[in-house]
Amino acid sequence: MSAKAKKNEGILQLSIKDDMTIYNAESLKETLLGYCQPGTQELQLDLSAVAEIDSAGLQLLLLLKAEAQQRGFILRLLRHSEAVIEVFELIKLGMYFGDPIVIPANWKKS
Repeated sequence: MSAKAKKNEGILQLSIKDDMTIYNAESLKETLLGYCQPGTQELQLDLSAVAEIDSAGLQLLLLLKAEAQQRGFILRLLRHSEAVIEVFELIKLGMYFGDPIVIPANWKKS
């Protein structure tokens, strides 16, 4: 998985640079769970570069949310890509994660 991480005072910012699909779910899972370390107060996950997400990618986000609750840190999903927004809207998961979803003005209209 390709990701860029930056940590500042207990806040870890992680940008996912790959699709979140079954084809890379295992490596993505290992990478994401590797960032769930003691001392992390908040994990901010930038999803802007995710061009494709399937049920395996969705399961990873749900797993990460459960890990955050269990380990006592905050998970924030930021800059949702169009693919992520479409899946969240289809399955009605936006409220579950609780993060604001901003729909860009230049979003394709189908």
